[in-house]
Parts: sequence; C-alpha cells; structure tokens
Amino acid sequence: MILQIIVILVIALIVGYFINFVFIDGILQAPFADVFMAFCENILQLDYYAARNAYNVLFQQNKPFWLAIGFILLLLIIFYIALSRFTRYFHQISTGITMLADESEKEIHLPAELDFLEKKLNDVKNKLEKRAKDAQEAEQRKNDLVVYLAHDIKTPLTSIIGYLSLLDEAKDMPVEQKEKYVAVTLEKSNRLEQLINEFFEITRFNLQSIILEKDLIPLNYMLMQVADEFYPLLAPKGQKAIVKIDEDITIYADGNKLARVFNNILKNAIAYSHPNSTIEISANNENNQTWISFINTGKTIPPEKLKMIFEKFYRLDLARSSQTGGAGLGLAISNEIVQAHGGTITATSSDEKTVFTVKLPNNS
Repeated sequence: MILQIIVILVIALIVGYFINFVFIDGILQAPFADVFMAFCENILQLDYYAARNAYNVLFQQNKPFWLAIGFILLLLIIFYIALSRFTRYFHQISTGITMLADESEKEIHLPAELDFLEKKLNDVKNKLEKRAKDAQEAEQRKNDLVVYLAHDIKTPLTSIIGYLSLLDEAKDMPVEQKEKYVAVTLEKSNRLEQLINEFFEITRFNLQSIILEKDLIPLNYMLMQVADEFYPLLAPKGQKAIVKIDEDITIYADGNKLARVFNNILKNAIAYSHPNSTIEISANNENNQTWISFINTGKTIPPEKLKMIFEKFYRLDLARSSQTGGAGLGLAISNEIVQAHGGTITATSSDEKTVFTVKLPNNS
C-alpha cells in the first residue's frame, strides 16, 4: 500500500510539471491563451488588451499558485483513493472477525495484500473449531461414562441387597455358607465404593485447581514404596515391578500428588502388561532434569490411541467396561499434576514395549 502511494505521488509530480509545460509555458500555451481571451471577450465583454492582461495576471504571474492548487487536488484524490482502500480493508477484516465470532464453517478470504492476516485468522478459526470439537467429544465421553457408571452401580448394589437379605432371613444358615455370602457381599461392596469414588473423581477433576505443597523427596524410596504397594495387583498375574536407580536422587515436589502420578502410571502398566512380565521403573538426572520411566511389556499401543491417552475420560481399551476399568481419568490427572510441577509426561509404544516417561525440572 505504501509503494502504491509513492507511485501515485510520483505520477502527480509528473502530471503537474506536464501541465505547467504544456498549458502555461509549453506548446499549448498559445491555444490555451486564445481560448481564455476569447472567453473574456465574448462572455465577460472585455477588450483584447484587457483580456490579455487578465491572462498574464491570472496565469503567467501566478504559476506557483496554480501548480499548488493542482497538487492539492491531486493529493486530495490520492487521499480519497487511499482512504477508500483502507475502508474496504477494514470492512473485509471486520467481516472476517464476524465470521470467526459466529463460528462460520466457511473459510475467511481477504485481499491479496492482507494474505498474512487471512492466514492468521484461519489458523485461529481452525484452532477454535478443534477446541470446540475436543470439548464436545470430552463432554460426550463424560456423559456416556456417567450413564455406564450409574448402570453398573445397580449390579453390585443388587447383589449386596440380595445376599444381606439371605443372611437376614436364614438365621440358621451353615457357617461356611455364611462366610461365602459375607465374602461375596464384601467384594461387591468394595466394587460399589470404587464406582462411587469414580463419580467423585469426575467432579473433583472438573472443579479443583491443583495446589502444590512441595518438599524434598528421596525419589528412590518413593518409587520402591509405590512398587511395594502394588504387590497385591502384581502377584495374581505373576508380574513383578523392579526399581532401578543408580544414584540417590532427591526432587523438590508435592509428594502426595506425585505419588498419585506414579500410582496411575503403574496401575495402567499392570492392566496392560502380559502375565508373568516385569515392569521396570528407572530414574536418572539428565540436562538439569529428572527422568522417571515406567517400561512394561504388552500389546503395542497404536499411534492414534497414543495421542489421546492423556485426554479426559479416554479409555485405551474400549472393551474394558466400567466393571473392570476406571473412569479414564487417571492419566489425564497425572498429566495435569506433572504440568503443574513444570514438567512433561509422554508415552511411546513399539515392539510390545510401552514406555511412560515423566520429566521434572530439578529446580521444580
């Protein structure tokens, strides 16, 4: 646009000098003078000498004035043209922003001069559309999950009521049968508690803001404690969890929340590991960061699922119902906690090896 204005100004200068050369001091001076004098004689009723004198006074002696008038008129025309272009640009930009605000599905198109702005507006439009789609999908997954959990709560609750009714009615029931019914009732009660906790988990995840209470934590001791606590889940499938840390590593973090991260990762690794396999937990310092890795052997996770594994309410295995799986919040919450510490959590999977890596800054 600036280049166009400079070109117009140059043209204005050329036109001004051309007018001066042709009409005032140049080849058309005489015809122009004759026309002016004829106008004075015929219309204004002046004699020849008066008309010639008027020409000399108005034009010959006031050339700078007429040139200035000409340049001013040209500048006004240039200003009008430029203002019209800018007004059109603003109108088109306003239309594009309106389309953005109205969430229009059409692409935003602007003049070639505003190509950079068109690209930025369309980038913003695409990002907003993706966020809206992701939010809608997450909301739908949450709604589906709530329906599933509400339905699944009925199953253990029905069993609990049924077995308690039997125990209440049959006062003289054999001891062995009573113990069996009590064991089943306790198992169903634990499952019911788990489902109810998942309802609260959904609410807490949507409403809470993560507040960290940091302290110095010996990482080796913490990871070994986490692995020991999962022995009851590991033993039935013949699995093992081993901790490999070559050095004493201390991190400054919120121990309770970070333990929750490791618990979620290890629980996920156990669920998707082959029977009789070993889950390796390791940690080391590198590039002013602490790296904690969980490596398990199991079915390779496809890349398209790996991208969504940290999203809310996403279940890696859709065949695992809420009767056997969780709410799909564990890894999403872990990601939020790690990010609150200024770190990252990633997952890779190939050749039946899945690796979850938590990176925490040493000064976190």
